[in-house]
Amino acid sequence: MTALFDVSGKTACVTGASSGLGRQAARRLAEAGCRVVGVARRGDQLAEWQSQTNGDTAAVTADLSDRSALGDVASAVSAPFGTIDILVNAAGINTRQHADDVTDNGWDLTLDLNLAAPFFLAQKLVPGMKTRGWGRIINFASLQSQRAFANGISYGASKGAVEQMTRAMAEAWSGNGITANALAPGFFRTELTGPVFADPVLAQRNADQTCIGRNGEPADLDGPLMFFCSDASAYVTGQTLFVDGGFTAK
Repeated sequence: MTALFDVSGKTACVTGASSGLGRQAARRLAEAGCRVVGVARRGDQLAEWQSQTNGDTAAVTADLSDRSALGDVASAVSAPFGTIDILVNAAGINTRQHADDVTDNGWDLTLDLNLAAPFFLAQKLVPGMKTRGWGRIINFASLQSQRAFANGISYGASKGAVEQMTRAMAEAWSGNGITANALAPGFFRTELTGPVFADPVLAQRNADQTCIGRNGEPADLDGPLMFFCSDASAYVTGQTLFVDGGFTAK
């Protein structure tokens, strides 16, 4: 059974590896025997991730919201260890603007980082996966892929699109042995959700909304991540798994 979840010897690229759930994913894959290339805008945070992680790792500092640079990013992440087998698109932004206050720049930044970057980076890495007949793409969706939250119109629009993009990626590439799935975390304490957890009443209200009765811890994502990254999910593609303690079940 353990072999089903074995990713040793694979090469993974994890965006957003400098903090939050991206860092957790990058750490977990490295400790499971993956060669991991972490990508993020903040080089100092990437260096900290590497220093705290056991395994073969490399870091690429890049602004993924700059679509014109994604070709260079794809080349850079393939340089340390070769062809990427597993792509985890965890980088994201939430501007938390009310619909009345959304700006052109805020909208474009959100859509570029949350939606365009995962697609175009995948598009550039898929040819290498095709040559091997094996690949895994894991996108990060959200509760807001299906729920409308206050001050979340641009973020929710991007994450709703991620869910559909994941299905479309599966349709396009799964015939080549490449699965595409998405994780939709509930409320996890990360840098991105800092404003939520800064309000203890709101954080408790979110915990009470779950079936389990608590908010998520980073390690709660490890099992679902390893499932999607490994042969355990060989016949699963185009799916979004809500890792939310049952928040969306109520």
